[in-house]
Amino acid sequence: MPAAVTATTTTTGAAAAAAATAAAAASAPPPAFAARAASVEGSPVREILALTQRPGIISFAGGLPAPELFDTEGLRAAYDAAFALSARRALQYSTTEGAPELRAAVAARATARGLPTGADDVLVTSGSQQALTLITAALIEPGDVVLVENPTYLAALQCFRLAGARVVAVPCDGEGLLPDALAELVARERPKLLYTIPTFQNPTGRTLPAARRAAVAGIAARLGLWLVEDDPYGDLRYEGHDVPWLAAHPGAEDRTALLGSFSKIMAPGLRLGWLRAPAALLRAAVVAKQAADLHTSTVDQLAAAHYLAAVDLDAHIGTVRTAYRERRDALQSALSRTLPADHDWNLPEGGMFVWARLPEGYDATALLRTAVAHGVAFVPGAPFHTGTPDPRTLRLSFTTHTPHEIAEGVGRLGAALTEYAATPGAGNGGRSDHGERGDHGERREHGEPSDLSAGSRP
Repeated sequence: MPAAVTATTTTTGAAAAAAATAAAAASAPPPAFAARAASVEGSPVREILALTQRPGIISFAGGLPAPELFDTEGLRAAYDAAFALSARRALQYSTTEGAPELRAAVAARATARGLPTGADDVLVTSGSQQALTLITAALIEPGDVVLVENPTYLAALQCFRLAGARVVAVPCDGEGLLPDALAELVARERPKLLYTIPTFQNPTGRTLPAARRAAVAGIAARLGLWLVEDDPYGDLRYEGHDVPWLAAHPGAEDRTALLGSFSKIMAPGLRLGWLRAPAALLRAAVVAKQAADLHTSTVDQLAAAHYLAAVDLDAHIGTVRTAYRERRDALQSALSRTLPADHDWNLPEGGMFVWARLPEGYDATALLRTAVAHGVAFVPGAPFHTGTPDPRTLRLSFTTHTPHEIAEGVGRLGAALTEYAATPGAGNGGRSDHGERGDHGERREHGEPSDLSAGSRP
């Protein structure tokens, strides 16, 4: 290349770079994020899970199913069948409502549990979390009031706050929400919906009795209220008798969205959930899903449908229940052996969580830092609350670890509590043993509220 041309090219390139730099310096910043994105915090559970990924940590934090209980061979065969029978269909776009055979299987299981359901009543979703997001999109305007239990599922609070809702807590006791308090709030606040996890609630593990469910259904019908019933844990019962879904009670038929999931009974990696709702609400949710992701993964839906047709899911759930019951009891026994009597916890009849409370003056968030240093983790209870939190509360998940690991983890928690109690400002950690012990080790304070006695044996 001639020297003159080279010099000209170099000069032109330098000028262009200088012009670009000047333009960048003079450019305006992009617009701000939406206020709702800036005001809603991330999930502390997800952040704690990231913290506890280091080797050696025994984590009671996440509500994770035990991976060794996944039916890997059965699921592998189901995926093989989905490809062998119709690979082109498995890899193609599908309808928003979901694969007909999977919707029919969900409907059959719901009907068998006492809630008559047809395939057309069901929408397959990408996890039950998406079902909640779709219902929120269909029903909630900014400023609408949403009622929740207190405490309640963290991701539900995030979902409602992102939608601009005003979240109001319904007073609860050890058996769940109080119908009289609910009626008073509905009359005063005129909410759009009530969100509830009535069976083995997250985070408390408590179960709403049938009489209260009937009362809630009646209040919704009389005062005008949508009900969102979230049931990810209902199949995980270890003792007692099944309680009919809220959706099955008179008065709830035309106003209840029932959310279900395969995450706890098959595998969470499938990301498969479902929504059962009245026709008009289901149609609105379908439109919202079209805007969100068009449809749930076709291959995962077909594999799940093949699995449900080929495998006795209830037998598999029975295996899971047996293992989780043993782990729940191991946690109860370890807590009883390790923690002083001025610590409370409950005995849930099912689900994945034990809800605990530390002595007066303690802070579970501060304790967590000490606990992680001792190689154990949990979720502080404060973020689950709406309004003023109870800093003494914490959630312990018992499903992920073996009984031996659970005993070791609680031992580490006990050591962390001893160290924490000795630090200045940690509260009166040296109080005398004055609690009451149940036959599984659960304790209740004299004069304490009964919100920790759900499922406990006197």
